[in-house]
Amino acid sequence: MTGKAVSYIPARLALLALLSASSFYCFWKSRRLRHQKLTSSSQSSTTLQPDPSSCSSRGKIFFVSQTGTSKALARRLFDLLTSNNIPLDVVDAKDYEPEDLVKETLVLLVASTWEDGKPPSHASFFSNWLDESAEDFRVGSLLLSGCRFAVFGVGSRSYGETFNAVARDFSKRMKALGASELLPMGEGDVDEGDLDAVFDVWYRKLVGLLKWDSGENGGPNDSILSNENEFESADEEEDDFTEENGPDSAIVDLEDIAGKAPSKKSSAVPLTNGVVNGKKDMVTPVLRANLEKQGYKIIGSHSGVKLCRWTKSQLRGRGGCYKHSFYGIESHRCMEATPSLACANKCVFCWRHHTNPVGKSWRWKMDDPLEIVNSAIEQHTKMIKQMKGVPGVKPERLSEGLSPRHCALSLVGEPIMYPEINSLVDELHRRRISTFLVTNAQFPEKIRLLKPITQLYVSVDAATKESLKAIDRPLFGDFWERFIDSLKALQEKDLRTVFRLTLVKGWNVEDIDAYSELFNMGKPDFIEIKGVTYCGSSATSKLTMENVPWHADVKAFSEALALKSNGAYEVACEHVHSCCVLLAKAEKFKINGQWFTWIDYEKFHDLVASGKPFNSKDYIAATPAWAAYGAEEGGFDPDQSRYRKERHHKTNR
Repeated sequence: MTGKAVSYIPARLALLALLSASSFYCFWKSRRLRHQKLTSSSQSSTTLQPDPSSCSSRGKIFFVSQTGTSKALARRLFDLLTSNNIPLDVVDAKDYEPEDLVKETLVLLVASTWEDGKPPSHASFFSNWLDESAEDFRVGSLLLSGCRFAVFGVGSRSYGETFNAVARDFSKRMKALGASELLPMGEGDVDEGDLDAVFDVWYRKLVGLLKWDSGENGGPNDSILSNENEFESADEEEDDFTEENGPDSAIVDLEDIAGKAPSKKSSAVPLTNGVVNGKKDMVTPVLRANLEKQGYKIIGSHSGVKLCRWTKSQLRGRGGCYKHSFYGIESHRCMEATPSLACANKCVFCWRHHTNPVGKSWRWKMDDPLEIVNSAIEQHTKMIKQMKGVPGVKPERLSEGLSPRHCALSLVGEPIMYPEINSLVDELHRRRISTFLVTNAQFPEKIRLLKPITQLYVSVDAATKESLKAIDRPLFGDFWERFIDSLKALQEKDLRTVFRLTLVKGWNVEDIDAYSELFNMGKPDFIEIKGVTYCGSSATSKLTMENVPWHADVKAFSEALALKSNGAYEVACEHVHSCCVLLAKAEKFKINGQWFTWIDYEKFHDLVASGKPFNSKDYIAATPAWAAYGAEEGGFDPDQSRYRKERHHKTNR
């Protein structure tokens, strides 16, 4: 009797195990079939090798990528390992059957974290499979016991606890399923400027661990885990690369940060920031090199100044920018600067392709506002002096340009984040330099605390919560509430206020009614509507020329908005060259049929100096006929000489 029981129980357990395994397999197969039906029309293979799910003995480099940064790093890893005679296949996680992981012997994952600490939607099936398998008792903790793996995460520390959450989850789930981790997870921060350098350290340790034999299939030998505790952080890693190309070898472009350039160039840059009293520099050495390469002059540890192309244009008598047409600034006497190169958004149309830091609050060292203003003017005048001798530059214009009268606080970054912004504005006004300040509508409390600004802008990049999230890619979870509160804060200001709309075809040009509601909420004096400027695609922005509207498109959109306002706003000015149109409050700035959108700058400075309250109507000036909407000049100052470049590309108009 006892003997029968002993032989019966194992047989029963085996039967139960077989049934459990069968039901689990059917469960995952049905899920996979449903997933394939939903996605088969949109999926396409992005591997560097054919047949990504063939489960050959070659190792796999998986990437989970939304903007392309992780994909670029995976491809670079492929090139680097191939050059070290370590052949692997590169596979997009969305194209892979996760049930085949049990057949893999070596898996490398480069994974980005997207919204709310989750992977991009197209990689959710792969991620969910790992998650649910690790939690399912029927799978067991030895499912991937024959697999060795390593993970490199791509994220942003600005998102707090969710920084590289996807990569951490992958590592945790792989270990829970029995896989052996080759080395601790690498953590790259796309906003700190040292992503390339951190990846370089991780890669070098990985190569040191991957000891391959000379067999035909190139499988790893037992020594692959012998040095698993040798990984060091980027701050501890000794730089064993030599500087081959002099000081310029430290310069890393955006493509380098995304992992496309040889790593030796980045290794010459220190991997840590200067820290004083627990506060670090906002601009790391790599970021400084990137911005300087784009023409920025970095001031102190967090500010910058740059010479605008319109400043150069008007120095040569070739016309000013749209602010010259709309508001009467002298472009050749305008200084473009910012006291904060950091921002709380990562807009898809960012001119600088996110080569600047991001953050929700000020967490860096802080420079004195007087020193910032002095240095900005000094650097600006140096750049103006360099225009001497440039063909067409007029001596009188050059002389005037050495004494800036306007400051556009609107470069990359968010100037209102600087804690001493009011002191900086006061210093500019004391020197009778006007201020045009642009904020991205994520800091309503700072808008309310602002002292008088010559003209205060709020970027209104979309009219709905969903489209604003897609376009601005804000860091704040309550970004929409902050956005709405910023518009309300703008209405409380008595000074000149502007909504700035950047039109991106296919993104934000359909919501006329929703925009109208926002105008009623903020009641700005002016609404600037400008077509997006195409500055090339990058790993963080996939805009193309198809997203750039024509001036006719901007005009049609502007006229529709004016019509929707029932006469509250009218189209006042245009600047055809900039593809920009201005709407203005008719009851406030249209007097006896004449527009008064220009600014009496001397009157403004007198009002500021008086210390008495004043409003936007107290410093208006008449708009010249050539700047008015529909004028033959199209917003081009007839006192300037127009030069038209010869175009050779085809257009549809």
